[in-house]
Amino acid sequence: MQAVVLAAGKGTRLRPLTDDRPKGLVEVDGKPILTHCFERLVELGASEFVVVVGYRKEDIIDHYGDSFDGIPITYCHQRETKGLAHALLTAEEYIDDDFMLILGDNIFEANLADVVRRQSEERTDAAFLVEEVPYEQASRFGVCNTNDYGEITEVVEKPEDPPSNLVMTGFYTFSPAIFHACHLVQPSDRGEYELSDAVDLLIRSGRTIDAIPLDGWRIDVGYPEDRDEAERRLRAARGAEEEVAESASD
Repeated sequence: MQAVVLAAGKGTRLRPLTDDRPKGLVEVDGKPILTHCFERLVELGASEFVVVVGYRKEDIIDHYGDSFDGIPITYCHQRETKGLAHALLTAEEYIDDDFMLILGDNIFEANLADVVRRQSEERTDAAFLVEEVPYEQASRFGVCNTNDYGEITEVVEKPEDPPSNLVMTGFYTFSPAIFHACHLVQPSDRGEYELSDAVDLLIRSGRTIDAIPLDGWRIDVGYPEDRDEAERRLRAARGAEEEVAESASD
């Protein structure tokens, strides 16, 4: 399955870390954020990375070249940052079938494989990894409503008054139908073409989108303190693994 990685943003909230580099090359625990994303996608069996670049795109292209761990990389340029639906459309011509989508500013230690497996089921048109967060934090994200079957019935992007505390995490699988929906999206009140609006169009057209509860953790690295928290968790996880390995060798 191909994987689209969105990495075009300027990362203004991450300044000063992004003063001299794109957000995807900000290091977390000794590796750029994008490297963490690529490693997860390799584990999931990605056949190709389609990376959407923008701000300081040459830095990303120079850093990774035309492949990562033997998997080819295709770059496409989002010339203006007009939202996630707009960014996704820049990758449309390179996508052949169902694909993974990951936001390139997220660190995951979670059950991403469950989302990919669900996409392979005939009844599913898309699947999203979702997470329950405190209500006061929900307005930072795309907020979901679900029915009794675990299907997403509505997505609202960064609402002032969230209808729930269930949010999208930045990892999705889609069929190519999402591109048609993205073409139909109109600019939001923020002046952006929102992925959540495209998802709502899919839902209204009768498509089935399943919500997969997060098992593990993820950090949306939007601010310097998020980077610090991600580093803390990764180091703690590595320390736990080392303890287990030492115990097994005794």
